[in-house]
Amino acid sequence: MSRRAHVPRVFVDGPLAAGETVEPAEAKRHHLATVLRLKAGAPVTLFNGDSHEYAARIDHADRKRMTLAVEAQYSPQRESPLSITLYQAIARGDRMDFALAKAVELGVTAIRPVFTERRKVKLEGERLAKKQAHWQAVVESAAEQSGRLVRPPLETATTLSQALTENDDAHRLRLMLAPTATTGLHATPKQEHIALLIGPESGLSDNEIDTANAAGWQAVTLGPRVLRTETAGMAALAALQSIWGDLGG
Repeated sequence: MSRRAHVPRVFVDGPLAAGETVEPAEAKRHHLATVLRLKAGAPVTLFNGDSHEYAARIDHADRKRMTLAVEAQYSPQRESPLSITLYQAIARGDRMDFALAKAVELGVTAIRPVFTERRKVKLEGERLAKKQAHWQAVVESAAEQSGRLVRPPLETATTLSQALTENDDAHRLRLMLAPTATTGLHATPKQEHIALLIGPESGLSDNEIDTANAAGWQAVTLGPRVLRTETAGMAALAALQSIWGDLGG
């Protein structure tokens, strides 16, 4: 079944089944009832990451509580055949939000924010926890908006050096964008399991590049122009999905 036009999509962190009722999280309730001003009987579409989609209606809504009645389960095919984990250098402010949202829209499988040597972003402790929660909300909202059937996991931010040394056998092709690279994406052998590393605007340090090379990462280029960190990932993901995935029909 195709996605119904103008019907809001809501991620539910829990099991879903036809004939049952669920209560959305408070932020979701507020958005449906206060922002969209939906009343009892209004249709909504639910998903929880189990690769299905659920038609539902608002069963009850007041100022403090809302229940959603699940009516039917559908299994549309919207997930990419590619499994891509994005290692995204942490950028400041809205640029990181943009990078995460567009990655989700373009079918990324998982995201790992990474601290890099040349981009000094001071995040630790409670501040990092708040930022992770904010990024998670960005990912969830993008999954709702773009018709994804899953909410791509956002892994805990770590240093790039730590991420590069982690055991990652699932990713048989490891790519990092580098302006000095001479190999384009079209010249790389097709793989369905891919890790993609996007550095900061100032670029990866020589030490980081050497560490990545030693860990089996291959430097590739998207062309002669220099892209910002928040657009580089989007461009690379679009290219990968166009070459080997499901972008373009």
